[in-house]
Amino acid sequence: MSIFNAINVSASGLTAERLRMDVISKNIANANTTRTVNGGPYRRQVVVFKDQQQPAFSQILNNAVNNNSNHMKGVEVVGIRNDQSPFKKVYDPGHPDANEEGYVMMPNVEIVAEMANMISASRAYEANITAMNATKSMALKALELGR
Repeated sequence: MSIFNAINVSASGLTAERLRMDVISKNIANANTTRTVNGGPYRRQVVVFKDQQQPAFSQILNNAVNNNSNHMKGVEVVGIRNDQSPFKKVYDPGHPDANEEGYVMMPNVEIVAEMANMISASRAYEANITAMNATKSMALKALELGR
């Protein structure tokens, strides 16, 4: 793997994890939103990742034999999907969005789970920064050897 490929892989991870943190922040901010443009409560969103290239096993084997690791491309965001888990029903007859029985449909956002996801995304972001800095340090050391 070349130095630039390693940096590109880390950069794709940084971009993906930043988007994941943005979506998690949006979920937390809307944890109590009972009325959206569509009329219902806010629906939690989830970022979907995939690797940028999924070569066949034979291609991976050929790359390994030929010492060619160009198949390493990093991660990309496939999309942002709505979580289809059911909304929470909370009894609050004084709420403006309560139904006839006094129940309010609340978003399907769990703050504790979102905070755990935020910590996970933050750690992945930090790991990508560390990998990028290590790659940069190796490149600089290689340049110093040439002096």
